[in-house]
Amino acid sequence: MKFPFEQEIILENEKVLLRPLTLDDADYLLPIATDDKTLLQYSPRQIYTKVLLKENIEIMLAEKKSRTRYPFIIFDKIQNKWTGSTSFLNISETDSRLEIGSTWIGKEFQKTGLNRNCKFLLLSYCFEELGVMRVEFKTDERNTASRKAIEGIGAKFEGILRSHTLMSDGYRRNTVFYSILNEEWVELKNVFPIF
Repeated sequence: MKFPFEQEIILENEKVLLRPLTLDDADYLLPIATDDKTLLQYSPRQIYTKVLLKENIEIMLAEKKSRTRYPFIIFDKIQNKWTGSTSFLNISETDSRLEIGSTWIGKEFQKTGLNRNCKFLLLSYCFEELGVMRVEFKTDERNTASRKAIEGIGAKFEGILRSHTLMSDGYRRNTVFYSILNEEWVELKNVFPIF
């Protein structure tokens, strides 16, 4: 797999648009990031202030430069609003695998089908354009909503890594791993739960 880090990857359907994240996007995302301090309660990095959000975006863009992440901003075409962010991360060209994650969406856009549409576009790109062999997902063991969403798109549970990630509050979380393999996508695509 050769990941096109230099390209402007734009993914969209009738409900959502994903485009590369830029530092200027902090202005679009700030109202969502600061609306609810608990939005990223299960994430190692917080975004609930202007400074934290800007630092987070800078880190993501540095990781893009080092060719391990490709972050997107999410636009809800139905509500005509910027809603959050998602990424390809832990990209391994040698192993033909990557992770879809670091996703956050404002509370008002959750459970609207927006995230599933994002995942469908990202997975389609991974398997049909890039030809990746494996897409990974991971989340905090305590994050039942995220686990349910990942399982809802057909990802397979692989296990739990104990005391895996240090959180911003000093807590060491257990991380749950899931995956979808290339050969599973053909069947999953036909029953993918987008609405």
